[in-house]
Amino acid sequence: MLRADNASPAEGVSEERVREWLGDIPDPEIPVLSVTDLGIVRDVIVDGSSVLVEVAPTYSGCPATEVIEQSILTELRGHGVNVSLKRVLSPPWTTDWITAAGRAKLLEYGIAPPLTGAGKREMLGALRSINCPRCASTNTQLVSEFGSTACKAAYKCKDCLEPFEYFKCL
Repeated sequence: MLRADNASPAEGVSEERVREWLGDIPDPEIPVLSVTDLGIVRDVIVDGSSVLVEVAPTYSGCPATEVIEQSILTELRGHGVNVSLKRVLSPPWTTDWITAAGRAKLLEYGIAPPLTGAGKREMLGALRSINCPRCASTNTQLVSEFGSTACKAAYKCKDCLEPFEYFKCL
């Protein structure tokens, strides 16, 4: 558990207000998404002048996990919150937890959002149809399972000929 030192307690802080502040913290790998859009904030527990934030990493080897945790501590400390952070591993995070707003932001940014409920099928190699985020065509082709980050794959659209990334299902 990480603890923010020298933080003065924020009087009357609410769970709703803390979640608003967390909504301002961008994911370091996909900055169009906030940590709340990503669905990794499991719980916010307010106990008097102290706040516990429970966070799930997207996967155990995610290089952004510690950066995200530090960003949460820094953001809340900046609002005078006496904050502790707990990393929660079970149940493991899934791309199904990305919010509808987060999926829309990915699409607008040019990244095809993950298919809902497709994680296990994808891991087993089932055929998938990924829509192009630019023209919505399903006439797309996997170029590489590895995109700019470990959580994305590279695709191309055979209709508009544009390359794009797909946020892989977990």
